[in-house]
Amino acid sequence: AASAMNQNVMMKVENIILRRGGVVVLDIPEFHVQPGRILALIGPNGAGKSTLLLMMAGLLKPQQGKIYFQGRAMENRADLNFLRRNVSVVFQEPLLLNSNVFDNIALGLKFRKMSRDEINNKVQKSLEAFGISHLEKRYARALSGGEAKRVSLARALAIEPQMLLLDEAFNSLDPPSRETIIEDLKQILEKTKMTAVLALHDREETLRLAQDVCVMHAGNIVQSGTTARIFNQPDSEFVASFVGTETILEGWVRNCTAGNMLVDVEGRQIEAIGDCSIGRKVFCCLRPENVIISSRTQEEVSVRNSFEARVSKIIRQGFFNKLILDCGFPLVAYITIPSCEDLGIAPGVTVVASFKATSVHVIPREK
Repeated sequence: AASAMNQNVMMKVENIILRRGGVVVLDIPEFHVQPGRILALIGPNGAGKSTLLLMMAGLLKPQQGKIYFQGRAMENRADLNFLRRNVSVVFQEPLLLNSNVFDNIALGLKFRKMSRDEINNKVQKSLEAFGISHLEKRYARALSGGEAKRVSLARALAIEPQMLLLDEAFNSLDPPSRETIIEDLKQILEKTKMTAVLALHDREETLRLAQDVCVMHAGNIVQSGTTARIFNQPDSEFVASFVGTETILEGWVRNCTAGNMLVDVEGRQIEAIGDCSIGRKVFCCLRPENVIISSRTQEEVSVRNSFEARVSKIIRQGFFNKLILDCGFPLVAYITIPSCEDLGIAPGVTVVASFKATSVHVIPREK
């Protein structure tokens, strides 16, 4: 069984329970990491992401349950040593030694008693991968935040681990450094086909880096699946709001025939795809990038869901404007800044907001 599990699961966590001061901080019946894939752990502060990572790194012992790595249960010191030799962890703080960059990156290789040539070879490769060859002789104290982060990533990858664990590793960086480091890391992980689990705080980072996502809340995994599935088909209102579904509307199913639903939201009718019984209370979730804005003069024909909307507020977000609209129900849309100017959009102006029935994700409400 171990070898069969080995092929499609790099790590498996089973019935893990961790209590602190009598309070359950982690309760995970099952969780697994597939080899060669990048998995993001996301969730609000205090959800248990870092605690789970520490456990996966063998640095924290669960009070109940088991962790398997490459089909082997982590039960004694020898098992944990096997895990630690094959897994690299990068924490939020770079945690560098007070020596030069070369020595910092060589640390794990020296522990593994590699030959001087081999160490040199692997360090150079790692320096190059993160574009820090020129810093080889510089002391850790003299590095900028972005440089220190690159060194800690280079050190983690120099040992060519089977699995990389990252704990919110990009949080403290300024936007330009963050941008380039994420890009470099993504390329390295794709090239080496390394298995990675990243605790992330940011939706953009998750979308850019991860193929799979686990959403955590209060020590539990509330939904897991591919990134596309989590972002486009959240299972609950909590997941929807966390992954950036800006519009979550409460309504009830007025009609449902052959997979087409008509949902009543504050007296307005929204068409959606799905199957729910008539009278069922639901949430209609819409991502802002799926809402199309046009001027009042344009006759919208093709799109089923078209509403006259008053612009309540405009919020500048990078290259986009975020529009808060009132269509008789609240709606959030993104629009490029040039389009905003072309359409003469300003607070108080009326526009037409439209979205496809396939863009509406319907979640049945519990109560």
